[in-house]
Amino acid sequence: SSSALDDDTTVKKEAPLVALAAAEDDDDDEEEATPQKKLYAKVVGIVRRNWRQRYCGSLVDDRFFVPVDRRLPKIRIPSRPPYVADDDRVAVALDEWPADSRLPRGHYVGRLGKAGDVAVETAMLLEEHDVATAEFTPQVLACLPPKGDYDFAGKAAAASAAGKRLDLRESLVVCSIDPPNCRDIDDALSCDVLEDGTWEVGIHIADVTHFCEPGTPLDVEASKRGTSTYLVDRRLDMLPKRLTEELCSLRAKVDRFAFSVFVTLDPKSGDVVVGETRFAKTFIRSKAALTYHEAQMMLNDDTDTSGESSESSSESSVQASVKRLAALARLLRKRRFARGALSLASPEVRFELSNESDSPTDVGAYKLVEANSTVEEFMLLANICVATKILEKYPGLALLRNHPEPPGDRFAPLIEKARIGLSGLTIDATSNKTLAKSLDDAAAFKEGADDPYVDRLLRIVATRCMAPARYFRSADVEEGEWRHYGLAARVYTHFTSPIRRYADVIVHRLLSAAIGLAPLTEEFAKDQKTISTMANHLNAKSKNAQYAARDSIALYTRLYFKDHPQTRVEARVFDVDAASKSVIVLVPRFGVEAKLRLSSDVDFPSPQTVVVDGQTYKVFDTLYVDVTVRPLQHDPLGEVRVVLSDDQQQHQRGETTTTATGAKKSSKKEEDIISPPPKKKTTTTPLVRRSSTSRHRRPPRRREGRPPAGVLCPPAPRKRSGESVWRLRRVPRRGCRFVVPVARRRSLCTGPFFFRC
Repeated sequence: SSSALDDDTTVKKEAPLVALAAAEDDDDDEEEATPQKKLYAKVVGIVRRNWRQRYCGSLVDDRFFVPVDRRLPKIRIPSRPPYVADDDRVAVALDEWPADSRLPRGHYVGRLGKAGDVAVETAMLLEEHDVATAEFTPQVLACLPPKGDYDFAGKAAAASAAGKRLDLRESLVVCSIDPPNCRDIDDALSCDVLEDGTWEVGIHIADVTHFCEPGTPLDVEASKRGTSTYLVDRRLDMLPKRLTEELCSLRAKVDRFAFSVFVTLDPKSGDVVVGETRFAKTFIRSKAALTYHEAQMMLNDDTDTSGESSESSSESSVQASVKRLAALARLLRKRRFARGALSLASPEVRFELSNESDSPTDVGAYKLVEANSTVEEFMLLANICVATKILEKYPGLALLRNHPEPPGDRFAPLIEKARIGLSGLTIDATSNKTLAKSLDDAAAFKEGADDPYVDRLLRIVATRCMAPARYFRSADVEEGEWRHYGLAARVYTHFTSPIRRYADVIVHRLLSAAIGLAPLTEEFAKDQKTISTMANHLNAKSKNAQYAARDSIALYTRLYFKDHPQTRVEARVFDVDAASKSVIVLVPRFGVEAKLRLSSDVDFPSPQTVVVDGQTYKVFDTLYVDVTVRPLQHDPLGEVRVVLSDDQQQHQRGETTTTATGAKKSSKKEEDIISPPPKKKTTTTPLVRRSSTSRHRRPPRRREGRPPAGVLCPPAPRKRSGESVWRLRRVPRRGCRFVVPVARRRSLCTGPFFFRC
């Protein structure tokens, strides 16, 4: 979507704070382009350890802990608790890392459960990303209204009498458009035709601050959590469910409080009428809670619903409102792209879960319809209007959100891949406007016109070339850097999701003070740097929530392919790495990105191009792969493995027969490649212990009868292919070495070999 960057699609965990002997560049993007000139630095001292409280993983060899985060080394612990099994997931705390030790030291904290269990693996990934999972305390729940029907009408009447809330239950046709089964509905829309022919759009947002007052235990807990976290199988709320799903959710045919933005637009051009934008706290009643599919069905219906005054049914009035909103959204979207906004993409997928076991039964790419973009346009419009208002009232206190313009060298991978993958397409990344035009031109280019997915691949690459958007206080950043690069907006903030983002709660309070409905929060008035501190905290929490969501998708992806392995699935070459002789592919159907290791008989004649046995592949080319799950030593769920399908592997075996696609096959028969040659009558060589003093000493001559001590004798192999048992006649001393006889033909060596005494 166009707001992909505003959702922080490319983020990186906070790095440890160290003292460097030379300055280093700020690296917020894990997948940024490699600079032309590399800078080197030396760590001369540790200022502060950036350790977490706990790390999750598994215990091996009784005294070592293997973290699930592969960037971390093993951690040495005093001993294994007797009740912890080899297949348990545990938590370990880090104590110290002595300068003379290669490994850090820690101690056992607790047992999480059996490895491979979905609940345990989910709890572990939440622990890894510091996502709060504890239930809300009684002190927090005590801040909520008592259970039962809340007196919205009475509260609204009192506020209306004081001039602080508008009752719009009967005067507006309000509806919400959300995903299926959505219960935390935090936004709704209305579109009213004015007497002068203009259309007034109302963007109604749940009034969370009515229930969440500053400084209360509820507010403190929400600020600590920072954001709601959405996993595949659950949602971890920032606020209690009584607020998110009941009191604040803008459900259909119930009275609710809202904070509304009213924007007047010209229905012919989409221009915002200057001076007509207004903000108010309102009392609304939604006429319908639509899904994206239901709203799209209304848009596809050709029935004439113009002239709202002649309509009698509620359904037809909602349909007329949705159609007017969609018409305005098309104009707004066109104008936004004309200013240089970017339409970007990410390989998002959605899962279908079983009702009985919550195991994934199907996975596919997330499909967007016009109803999605309709809602998105008005949420962006409301955020821009609110940012302008609070910045006008509080120039040094506004909580904004910017997306910095990337340096030119960040787009080097995009420019190179477009030039090679689309046979000479030139990407102009001088500005967001020229970049948007170049990406649009790619869809009409030679290969792009015949293959629509190439356009999506280019936009995924463009997204990864950019840094993520971040919250900041207006006084902390120069005015020239307030701009949101991806959305082509001068100023931007988050206002439309206070149920799931604490940043929106802060903006609601600033807007309420800006229009005179409430005094400025005392905490902000005393120390304006409080917002700066909160902005940094919210940036970190937002990253953690996104990493947890990605890991949840990866977990369920492994579960799906473990039960549903796929063969001959279409994949695209996403990147060619000559240094590691590998090709990174993206499987569009499942959103899987993986690295393919190639044989040594390959050539890389030019960037982003590889030749395998005469067959040339370049970036964005199509391959066919098999997707399975490979078991790992410390992870029963394993990892997703993507390998070339059989017809693609034939290129790596040096076959000479021509296929339908022009590839070459070998004239060798398949059984000649797979079956071993006839066995010769040879004497079996025993496995002999080598001397510790001489690595090349010839083993002692074998006498007739029993073998000497320290010899591993090979009996008959087991029935399972590739396995055999070696008997050790006598257990030798610790640390002795053995020679393993293997067949000389490499085609028969299927290692690795595992030994157990």
